[in-house]
Parts: sequence; C-alpha cells; structure tokens
Amino acid sequence: MKLSVVIVNYNVKYFLEQCLHSVDDAIRGMNAEVIVVDNNSVDGSAEMVAEKFPNVKLIANTENTGFSKANNQAIRQCSGEYILLLNPDTVVEHDTLTKSVAFMDSHPDAGGLGIKMVDGKGRFLPESKRGLPTPVVAFYKIFGLSALFPKSKIFGQYHLGYLDKEETHVVDVLAGAYMMLRRETLDKTGLLDETFFMYGEDIDLSYRITKAGYRNYYYPEARIIHYKGESTKKSSINYVFVFYNAMVIFARKHFSQNNARLFSLLIHIAIYLRAGISVLYRVLNKLLLPITDAAVLYTGALLIVGYWESQVIYKVGGHYPSLFMFGVLPAYILIWLMSVLISGGYDPPLRMRKIVTGLLAGTVAILVFYALLPSELRFSRALIILVALWGFLSMSGIRFGLHLAGFKNYRIGANPNRRFAIIGNTEETERVADLLRKTLVNPGFIGLISIGNEKNNASGFIGNIANLSDIISIYKIDEVIFCARDIPAHRIIDTMSQMQRSQTEFKIAPPESLAIIGSNSISTSGDLYVIDINSVSKINNRRNKRLFDLVASSVLLLFSPLLMWITTNPPFFLYNILRVLTGVRTWVGYAPQTLADAVMPEIRKGILNPTDLFPSRKIDAETAGTLNMLYARDYRIANDMNTLLKGFRRLGRL
Repeated sequence: MKLSVVIVNYNVKYFLEQCLHSVDDAIRGMNAEVIVVDNNSVDGSAEMVAEKFPNVKLIANTENTGFSKANNQAIRQCSGEYILLLNPDTVVEHDTLTKSVAFMDSHPDAGGLGIKMVDGKGRFLPESKRGLPTPVVAFYKIFGLSALFPKSKIFGQYHLGYLDKEETHVVDVLAGAYMMLRRETLDKTGLLDETFFMYGEDIDLSYRITKAGYRNYYYPEARIIHYKGESTKKSSINYVFVFYNAMVIFARKHFSQNNARLFSLLIHIAIYLRAGISVLYRVLNKLLLPITDAAVLYTGALLIVGYWESQVIYKVGGHYPSLFMFGVLPAYILIWLMSVLISGGYDPPLRMRKIVTGLLAGTVAILVFYALLPSELRFSRALIILVALWGFLSMSGIRFGLHLAGFKNYRIGANPNRRFAIIGNTEETERVADLLRKTLVNPGFIGLISIGNEKNNASGFIGNIANLSDIISIYKIDEVIFCARDIPAHRIIDTMSQMQRSQTEFKIAPPESLAIIGSNSISTSGDLYVIDINSVSKINNRRNKRLFDLVASSVLLLFSPLLMWITTNPPFFLYNILRVLTGVRTWVGYAPQTLADAVMPEIRKGILNPTDLFPSRKIDAETAGTLNMLYARDYRIANDMNTLLKGFRRLGRL
C-alpha cells in the first residue's frame, strides 16, 4: 500500500466529517487507507464515522489517550509506504496527497514533508515552516522579537519568515497538522514520543528525523485549509501550560544540561507571563464595559446630585449626607448594573433594548426598595429618575462609540438581515439554503451562485463564481458559503485567497451534513450553523437557566418542611436542592440514554427532563431524542417552570 492517512479526533465531529469528505476525494485512484482514532469524544464523532464512512478504519478509544499515543495506535496498524498524520480540522485539495506522495518518491532523502497551510480566510499560516526552538530562538519568540521582525534571519528563525513561502525549502520542524512520514524513517527514529500528551511531539519527531540522516521539507505546491484552534482552543490558559511544558520536555530530552536549564527558565517565564496576560485579558474583556458603565454612571450621578442640591434642595446652603453619596448612590448603581446584566445587556451582540429593559427593571426595584426605607434614608425619588435617564444616555453613548470605533466584541445588533451567497450546483445550493433557513440565523438574503454555465434568474442563480467580487459588492454579501460537493478544495482556497482583503466571511458546507463550517481565527469556535439546536447554548439562556435554578431552589428550600412530603423521596428532595444550588445539577436537563444526546449543546445533568411532561406515557428513545432537540432549540424559562410543576413529585429522584 502506498499511503496510510491517520486522523486523531477529539470532539470536533463536524470538522472531522468535512475532513474525511476531502480525504475521500483526494485518495480516489490511490492505493490508500484511512484510519481515524477517536479519543473518547462525546459529540457523536465515532458514530458519525461508522455511519457515513464505512471504508474508514475506526479505532474508538474509551479514554482520551493523548495525541501521540493515539497516533502510535494507528501507525502500528498502518501498511502504507508513507504515513500521513492529519488534523481533523483540515481540508485537503483533491491533488494534495498525490502531489505529496510524488514529492516523497522523487526525494529519497526526505524523511518528512510539510506543506502550505492557509486558514479559514485563505491566509497563509506561518507555522507551515518552522525552525528548531533553541534557547535563543525561543527567547526571540517568547519576548515578541520574532513578531516584530518576522523576515529577519536573526529574529525570524521560529517561523523561518525570511524563506519564501512559495518555494520549496529544507526546514527543521514539520507541523503536526499535516506531517507525511516515510515508513522507513519511522522504523529508524521510532514512533511519536508518548511523553508528550499534546503539542511538542511534532518538534521532537522532526528533530529525530534530521538526526537519523533524513531531511524535512516544506513543499508549497500542495495545500490544505487548517481551521486553527478548532481541535484545541489556543487562547485558553490550559493551552499555555500544556504547550510550554511540552517545550520543556523537548529541551530536557535533546539539549545539553546547561542549555536545557536556560531553556526551562525561559519557558517558565513565558508560561507565567502568557498565563498572566491571558487571565488579565479575560478579566478585562468581561469587566471593562461594566466598570466603564459604573464609572461614567457614578460620575454623572455626582454631577446631577451636585446640581440638584445647589439649585433645588439646598438653595441656601447644605449638602446631601455622605451616607447617600458614598453608600446609597453606589448601591443604586450596583442594582442598575445587575439588572442590565440579567437582562442580557452585556451579552454580544449588544442590544439597546436590553439596556432599556435592564435600567427600567432596576429603577422599579430601586423605587420599591426606596419605599421600604425609613424616612431618614429616603432622599429623593427625582434623583433616582434623573440618574436612570443619565444611565440610559451614558450607556447608549459608550456602546455607540465602541460600535463606531469598530471593536468587534462591542458591535450593536446581530444584523438580522445578514446576507449570504451560496456557491455550487442547483441541488446542493438549495439544500444549503434550506439549512440556513432552518437555523436561528434568520437570513435577510440568500443568493445562489453557479459554478457552471447556468443562466441567471431562470435557474435561481444571481451570477457565476467568476464574478464573485462584483456579486459581493452589488448584493452587499456578508458571508460566502462553498458547497464542497460541487467545488474542489483547491478552487475554494484560491477564491478565499483572492478575496482575503475583503470583510466577507467564508464557510464550507460538507455534502449531506447538517453543519456549515468556518473559522477565521484561533480564538473562535468556527460559527457553526447547526440545524435546530442552538438556543439553550446561548449566553443569555445559560444565565437565565442558572438564575431559574437558583430562584427555584431557594423557594423550594424555604418551603421544604411542607413540600418535601409531597415528593416520592423526601430526603433526596433536600439533597437535590443542594446539588442544584451548588451547580452540580440543574432542575431540567436532557432525557437520558438517547442517541440524540451526543449532538446536544452541553448543559448540566438534570433532575427532571422533557419526558416528565408526559408522566402517563411510555416514551421510547426516538421520541425522547426529539423532545431533547425541541427543548434545546426552543429553550424558555417557562419550559423549565412547566416541567418542574408537572414533575414535582419526582424532585427527589436520584
């Protein structure tokens, strides 16, 4: 056998599906095999492979063994002259594998091969070619010198930025996302080092290949799309520790003791520096807007109070007491901010309606609270109204300013009229258009673009792919979706690369899939459009669900001396209240033991589930799965309330 393709997967079902479709097309006519190792995914990945790709050899692990160990599992079963280690969040062109094999055949000194990688917008990924991370190179990388001078032969050695990305080069390190290896070379060097759980194993193996007398090549004539960050989220703190600790393992293994000690010192500095920056960024990202709102609101409130006391209340002199200025007023502001938070006013995309709702709710709460205070603490209802009005003006102004400044995380509105162009043949474009309409995307415009000679309008097409740039401009397209069944990967990559300067987003619809996949950066999840089941996973619904759990648990706990005797299992009724209060459980979750569980958005395990709405009926697995999907798609607090009331006697269920 000429080629064995090995893919290790962990919870990226839809990316894996797209990857396998592209690999299936690329190996057509080749003497090749495909092996998928699933590391105990819970998203239905293994079931999808078994159902849709029966020719793929599936190894379904019962635990997450790590990248190196899983690859070695497959390599030991490979029979190919060449072995390709491929990430699941990739798309290969139809001739990527044949070109790679031909290169290896013509270069017997090649122990490993890496190729040109582009991201989800067609932009070149610099990690396609890398140098060995020696202590000096690591220093330049860690402290940003390689980013400042990417094309320098001194500072740019990590990504070899001084080498032309369009030419073939001998390089030190191959990227683990696409690493074609000669079986003969692996027999000499050994397999991947299983000391590396994730990351670093590609550097280690690349180094051992060169030590064994072979060369690693970067070959730009073959390309893949690599949706960086889908298999692992590189913005997480856990990634920082795992990645840099892998570098320490590499240094201790291959460098001299002094160099390894220096490298380890640099790496540990990098770990805490990067982890600190990551924590700080996350905190600031979450708290910056509320803190800004609080500061502006309080500053404006002080000015309003100053004017009110000098011109209305204390014309002949006097001031509000310090208790009001530094106690009551900050408490009011805290109530307003909490109300805006609960109403979803800080959830992206920003919506002014939620700001108004939050401020109104907060004002009502403050006025009710005000009426209950003793007379010496009731200072002025008029000030409450005036500060609330200032809150609306200031919060609106801050958000409009951030929106106009172009900050992506502070865009106002979700653009319900988002405009799509779908490229492909008639049958597939109509299928994808129907998929869009069935999601919560609510498209304002869907235009079909042909790849052949179909006539416009009469066939439902607005134009041809050759005129894509003009179509995007004329129809103001926000997002272009390629039908992978009809368009080869090389044409998709070429089109994205030509359009990468535009603000248009690009996604790919795999054939027969219920997902449309895309990713523009390492910190995004790809904005999957998956049919029907998005609602319960939204930020505001997750918060509302948790709020319902807390309120319901508090009420149940308050009246538990009476209510517990209504349930079928009183002791466990109290136990369940405590579990929900502490976040271990939720009152309403999914029905257990259904096949549909694998593709549901993740929520806590429930005490009750949607089948409890029908206590007198026996619900089969298929119906339970349908109820789960309906619950996830159309989540409302009222649904949880209804389920809790209908299943009240079962609240003591274990």
